[in-house]
Amino acid sequence: MAEPSSVSIVIPAFNEEPAIGPLVAALGAGAAWREIIVVDDGSSDATAARAREAGATVVRHPYNKGNGAAVKTGIRAATGEYVLVVDGDGQHRAADAARLVARLGEYDLVIGARSSDTQATHARLLGNAALNWLAGSLTGRAIPDLTSGFRGARRTHLREFLHLLPNGFSTPTTTTLAFIKAGYNVCFEPVEAAARVGSSKIRLARDGVRFLLIVLKIVTLFSPFRVFLPISLAAFAAGAGYAAWTVATQSHVTNSSVLLIMLAVIVFLVGLVSEQIAALRFEGRE
Repeated sequence: MAEPSSVSIVIPAFNEEPAIGPLVAALGAGAAWREIIVVDDGSSDATAARAREAGATVVRHPYNKGNGAAVKTGIRAATGEYVLVVDGDGQHRAADAARLVARLGEYDLVIGARSSDTQATHARLLGNAALNWLAGSLTGRAIPDLTSGFRGARRTHLREFLHLLPNGFSTPTTTTLAFIKAGYNVCFEPVEAAARVGSSKIRLARDGVRFLLIVLKIVTLFSPFRVFLPISLAAFAAGAGYAAWTVATQSHVTNSSVLLIMLAVIVFLVGLVSEQIAALRFEGRE
């Protein structure tokens, strides 16, 4: 079990002036954390001033780089053995922070999994459910909340995957998949999320496609066969099925059938080589 004194809290914030002060104050009153770091991602309001007044250490970007860039800055600045990332919009309760931290040590990554009735809109609920299902299918374990930004982890493990983290809004997705595929202990702790203060920076149509691509990218990095094998099998089934139909009806095999079967073989071999390359990623890892 991790002690609060060994935990650095990192809060990425962009134009969160109304929420950041009360959030920092509530977290500070909840436990004796090692430090609370607010990364002001080039805000145009008084986010940095409100955070500093509430007792946080403020690191400021000179311009807006993105939520992921702010998280990476906070991880680099943290000095605790563990890092707890909390969204700066006020939707997470300070009491839940201590509950997540209590699971660290036993687990390398603890994620605050939001219940379905706390999702902002039905569209976002359906989008997150689809992403959770896809990520669970590709990783081989149930993932109740892939995109929750409320999470704690060992700082050394987070730094191990720092180069994979994008600067945008898919840092939670990347860290979840990377930790699972690397074989670390990952736990999902149920939490209730309040309505955020202000308006969300995420747009479903724009960022949903990015999240989907991130899922495929990370799984391909760590376990490419889970992506290549289904594609290969589908191409082979289509080619073999079409060949059987043309033999039965036209007494010959068409070029389309041959091309589909060749595609299946090529995709299978590429997946096999990619799997071997992915295995090299973990050679010599501490």
